Amino acid sequence: MTRDEPTTGLADCASVLFDLDGVLTPTAEIHMLAWRSVFEAELARHDASPAYSDDDYFAYVDGKPRYEGVASMLASRGIELPWGDPSDAGDAETVCGVGNRKNDVFSGILERDGVQPYPGSLRLVDSLRQRGIPLAVVSSSKNARAVLAAAGIADRFDTVVDGLTAVEEGIPGKPAPDMFIAAADKLGAAVADSIVVEDAVSGVAAGAAGDFGLVIAVDRGVGAEALYAVGADVVVNDLAELLPTEEPALDQENNDR
Repeated sequence: MTRDEPTTGLADCASVLFDLDGVLTPTAEIHMLAWRSVFEAELARHDASPAYSDDDYFAYVDGKPRYEGVASMLASRGIELPWGDPSDAGDAETVCGVGNRKNDVFSGILERDGVQPYPGSLRLVDSLRQRGIPLAVVSSSKNARAVLAAAGIADRFDTVVDGLTAVEEGIPGKPAPDMFIAAADKLGAAVADSIVVEDAVSGVAAGAAGDFGLVIAVDRGVGAEALYAVGADVVVNDLAELLPTEEPALDQENNDR
């Protein structure tokens, strides 16, 4: 996927829209643990192969609304379950039941272990706040507010558009750009002057599809090439690389492309 040259940078943007899991907090790791626990048991229940792997997480689950991720992963093994209802208990053999089962496991891990934000991400957020740039969290997760509270960073963001918002307001999830567009609208910022920061393929694709001024990807294991392929303008390993003294790099072609 190709994109025009970036139209804005951190120095002159109207807003910055951050994904949460894997961008601000290492909760992606907790999600991966929870999904592994649930999918290993589910595949065993259906005697399906091959075994679940982290590659499956990135291919079928990462960045998607929970139930869509479940359906996508199960379909990859030829497993078809009734969709069910979001109110299904975690032991229900439905797509929603499997998704809710994962959420129960995730919540237990979060309550037991807590979560700390990535130091580099927090430094960038605080730098942007000091410059008065409106900030949003845009996450497919219905746990986003709980994670922000657990990490102690909820007060750093002007608005949150998450999985609950998407259901309440009928907003299509990533890779559609609508959740990011909704966040920019809530901040009163033009899409073309706003920046998307993501780590998931589906989230980067959403930013590119929405014609945002700049799409920054954080490589937490997906791989730079995969992130560039779906529309990232810049790929970094840590958001601290984007602190003001290094911002000019955003106005140049990235040498890793």
